[in-house]
Amino acid sequence: MPLHLVKLCVGVERIEQLTAWGRAERGKGRVPMVHTRQTPKRADELIEGGSLYWVIKGVILCRQQILKVETFEEGGQNRCEITLHDDVIPTAPQPRRAFQGWRYFEAKDVPPDLSTGDAGEMPLELARELRALGAW
Repeated sequence: MPLHLVKLCVGVERIEQLTAWGRAERGKGRVPMVHTRQTPKRADELIEGGSLYWVIKGVILCRQQILKVETFEEGGQNRCEITLHDDVIPTAPQPRRAFQGWRYFEAKDVPPDLSTGDAGEMPLELARELRALGAW
């Protein structure tokens, strides 16, 4: 089973903003990438089918496949770059408390992907309430 990461998507309120950021990066000749201070020790497991699940406003709403994890040393300090696939895949909403950095996310705990007909244009608040009630 692949290993995943979960991370807060700071400054983003909707999935469309995350998608627009990825397009903007591509327009500048760059790939979507996340910078962190700590390199995941289990990086090999992440690139074998793992994804980065994004927490937007307290709810996991989408994911992007992890393509590469690289560590660089600059001035005696390490930094990590996690390269992501362009596609942002919506998931069933799953509440998540705030935390710093990233966390490992086991495959058994991840929310299912949404197909185009699962949520359609359902308002985020309604999706959150249905998930909290266990109805979705």
